Amino acid sequence: MENYQNEYNAEIDYLSNCLLMIKEQLLKAEQSSQKGMEKLIESRKDMQDNTVFSNKDFDRIVDIIQYLQSLREETSAYDEVVKRVGKLRKMLYAPYFARVDFLYDGDDEPEKIYIGKAGFTDEKSYQYNIYDWRAPVSSLFYRFEAGKADFEAPSGTINGEITQKRQYEIANGKLEYFFDADVQIVDEFLRKLLSQNASIKMKTIVETIQRDQDMIIRDVTNELLMVQGAAGSGKTSVALHRAAYLMYQGLSSKLTSNNILVLSPNKIFEKYISDVLPELGEDNVCSVIFEDICKIVLKNDYADIQYRNRFFENMINCSNPDKKRFIKESLAFKSSENFAKIIDIFIKEYVYKNLDFTDIYYDDKCIVTKEEIIERIVKASDKLTLEQRLNQAEKYIFQIVRELRPARREKILQKVMADSSHMFDAREYARLISINESTELYERVQKFTSINYRHLYQRIFQNKDEFYRMAEGIDLPECIDEILDSTLLNLKSDMLQYEDSAAMTFMKIKLSGVSYYQDIHQVIIDEAQDYFPVHFEILRKMFPNARYTILGDFNQTIEKQETLAMYDMIQQIFQKKKSTLIKMYKSFRSTNEIIEFSRKFMDGDNSVENFSRFGETPVIYSAQNDEEYLSSIVSEIEKCVSDGYGSIGVICKSDRDSVKLFEKLSGKVNINRINHDSLAELKGNFIIPVYMAKGLEFDAVLLVDADDLHYNTEDDKKLLYVACTRALHRLNLFHTGKPSRFLEVKNV
Repeated sequence: MENYQNEYNAEIDYLSNCLLMIKEQLLKAEQSSQKGMEKLIESRKDMQDNTVFSNKDFDRIVDIIQYLQSLREETSAYDEVVKRVGKLRKMLYAPYFARVDFLYDGDDEPEKIYIGKAGFTDEKSYQYNIYDWRAPVSSLFYRFEAGKADFEAPSGTINGEITQKRQYEIANGKLEYFFDADVQIVDEFLRKLLSQNASIKMKTIVETIQRDQDMIIRDVTNELLMVQGAAGSGKTSVALHRAAYLMYQGLSSKLTSNNILVLSPNKIFEKYISDVLPELGEDNVCSVIFEDICKIVLKNDYADIQYRNRFFENMINCSNPDKKRFIKESLAFKSSENFAKIIDIFIKEYVYKNLDFTDIYYDDKCIVTKEEIIERIVKASDKLTLEQRLNQAEKYIFQIVRELRPARREKILQKVMADSSHMFDAREYARLISINESTELYERVQKFTSINYRHLYQRIFQNKDEFYRMAEGIDLPECIDEILDSTLLNLKSDMLQYEDSAAMTFMKIKLSGVSYYQDIHQVIIDEAQDYFPVHFEILRKMFPNARYTILGDFNQTIEKQETLAMYDMIQQIFQKKKSTLIKMYKSFRSTNEIIEFSRKFMDGDNSVENFSRFGETPVIYSAQNDEEYLSSIVSEIEKCVSDGYGSIGVICKSDRDSVKLFEKLSGKVNINRINHDSLAELKGNFIIPVYMAKGLEFDAVLLVDADDLHYNTEDDKKLLYVACTRALHRLNLFHTGKPSRFLEVKNV
């Protein structure tokens, strides 16, 4: 006891000393920030006062450029100081969370290595008081127990021995407690954290990163890192921490936030994960959903694009089995490698069959023949896209026109002057004729040098004989005729359907190339199981030199079936020299009882490992009528609130079901509805469709409409798995009528 008290006092002293130095540096940074802001305001005012110039003052442009350069440097310096102020303020709350005592080989005394979310250095001694969790030496805490250990430093492998590991609970700058950690105690610490309520934002996990997770986070060898992770295994959080690590560590050179792109499944999930990287000190990472990419590429072709959530909603609500099967087959075909092959064949033949090349006449003479134009396009560099080749051909034509134009203008002028009706405005009239001639010529050339991608995509489906010729030797779905007909009908709308958006984006990128996201070097793709081959083909073309971190769980697919073979397909598409697949089976989200209950909805590989956190057994509530049904839901929500749960998710199968239930519950209980366009915080009581709940977690889940009318197919079984695995602490199901055939628990 006396020894612990001595250790406790020593830790209090160290914490106090760290906080004192942090406060000193914070004060200096705040003063520097204030001065920087004042200087920036003065510089901007000075620039406004001294850079007003007229159209003749072109010599002053150099002065303006110098002003702008100086202003950029001052702004950058100010931004860095502001960022440092924010970091130091956060450190005052909890400067570190762990310590490793490491005895370097050849040393007599171990070094006490304190680890926090950010590093901190004594400005006087230049000694590290706290190491960033991403620093090489910090890997000792995550990867080793007491005993022999090593870490990779810039100078090579550093060997030694861990003599002690310690973890801290620090809140508001006060040491609550600490303990010397072995594996069992670390698990207890993690179990304590997991037993807390869910946050409205995803939490950082730096204090509890496991060895396997750390291996993923710090992997800089593989260009393609794929993670198959069970629901609740923390794969998304690990991927975001990996992004933070790569920005700290760099691959060949340090990455910035502008070099990393996170691909999220929907806007709600994008908002849910938005705080993780800022909490780790990394801001402004680009985060998009796939439809955003399609909208950027197709912005001049379609007024709007159907988002995936809308597509899921329509498909889930489709009650006609044959129609639903057709919708799925149509999506699967248009998103397949086979359809991509057909698009490739179509593109190769496009120049010869779909462009209306003509001989180009100017001043009654043929200046470029149709054959010459085609030859120039065909013989252009293979590195150029078709759109770039057409642009080159257009420039070639108008270069010839520019050389001939002076003589043509003079000819027109002589002709006009010979006409007595234009005696006084001959030059103006001749100029007008020349402009009209050039406009007409430009329009003729544009007919074959500009591509109407909307019409072009339609042409793939217009002529069935041509389509079957292009598809010779390629496997087609049995309903291909129906797919061709329905596609032509859908393409008449100003909204491009989800099933066509990726295929058309692929086609346009093949023809026009990519000028977006040029600085992206690392791409993180979440919920990969919901993507198809064409989506990965698009990403490969958009980011050919990027490294990829791809996360998925084939047990959580919506309206399609996947297996581990999905990762073979991904590897085949990206063709990276170094790639690996890592499996994360341990679930940290749900209690053992919820995990065991959810197993019945898994097919194939269901080797999910529990984390030995126990709770209540899920209960199925069977009501005799609607009144009893609604009453039981309201009672359960009220009970969850009284038990202190902060986020209570009432999960419906579809948004349509959410609307109906929301109307019935309004006035009976305080509840919000999360829909496609919602940006509400995920706190309190809310209703949400299951496909929008993917990746999220709630303290308590009430799965409603758990009857056999709503959940009766293999696809529905997947939805049940997704819904049930959203719950951290409590899961209960509600239904009237016959329960879903996939439920095998005694009703209440």
